[in-house]
Amino acid sequence: MNWAIVEFPGSNCGPDCLYVVEKVLKHKATLLWHTDKRIPPVDALILPGGFSYGDYLRSGAIASLSPIMEAVKEAAQAGVPILGICNGFQILCESRLLPGALITNRSLRFVCKRVYLRVERTDSLFSHLFHPGEVIRIPIAHGQGCFYADPQTLEQMEAQGMILLRYCDCQGQVGPQSNPNGSVGNIAAVQNQRGNVLGLMPHPERAAETEMGSVDGKKIFESLFRAVEAYKGK
Repeated sequence: MNWAIVEFPGSNCGPDCLYVVEKVLKHKATLLWHTDKRIPPVDALILPGGFSYGDYLRSGAIASLSPIMEAVKEAAQAGVPILGICNGFQILCESRLLPGALITNRSLRFVCKRVYLRVERTDSLFSHLFHPGEVIRIPIAHGQGCFYADPQTLEQMEAQGMILLRYCDCQGQVGPQSNPNGSVGNIAAVQNQRGNVLGLMPHPERAAETEMGSVDGKKIFESLFRAVEAYKGK
């Protein structure tokens, strides 16, 4: 499988994603820069975490106007799977490839820790290797990870099954005490209606080897790999 990783000035998690793709998954990876205007034929795109353009103005806002984002939008429309992690999630929302917005954590503090997540649906390209309701553990690290959507948008997202992960406790219970940033509905990951674009605040690339304390994040990459292989008929 051939992945492309799109980096912007201030992205700092691209090398981590590159390591997981090449060293852990044993796949191919192509690095793309924000000024690129074309995306070569690839099986999937990753928008990694970091602080694109220093997060000045608003997280992901300036990056959403980068030259490469027109190509990213075209790829999304063509059905290419796109995974936006943390700052990548913010960029996808700012680009309107995903609904809602990521705002400052309700605590006004940067949060960096491992969190529990409940898998809300397992018929997605990104989650079909999990069990329904499975509780997984993946690190977060962000200051603007509070997901917000207006009530009407949220109702549509719920009805269309666009919520993939919610923050929960170790028993899978969702509530304010298991919400690390104040996200509406404890939402941690959202996919588009078509199901080929996913944004999530947790960092799956930081939970891809046993040495990291969890391999739950690796299953997100593997789910997508298996789906792509099935699509190719392999």
